[in-house]
Amino acid sequence: MVNSAVIVGRVGQDPEMKYFDSGKVKVTFSVAVNRWDSRTKEEITDWFPVELWDKQAEIAGEWVKKGSLVGIEGRLSSNKWTTPDGESLERFIIRCTNLRLLGSKKDEN
Repeated sequence: MVNSAVIVGRVGQDPEMKYFDSGKVKVTFSVAVNRWDSRTKEEITDWFPVELWDKQAEIAGEWVKKGSLVGIEGRLSSNKWTTPDGESLERFIIRCTNLRLLGSKKDEN
């Protein structure tokens, strides 16, 4: 079986960094990926939450900004939890194993 995700898109907000007492670093942000819907004849934007750890997280925290064009390789992971109201929720996230910064200096202006 294979669990693999590859997306290319624009970052929706500046990365959020979190430092842990263990010394680990986690960065989260979302990536917008456009696709064509042949049924509605319109472009649709899908949003993917992304999580990076350790060295990749430090690189993302320094170089990735809102609007940056990035390539993300990783695997899908699900988080399940129950709200205080008893509702069961599930969220899928891409745990990034390879971050590619695809923009150029021109994109920064």
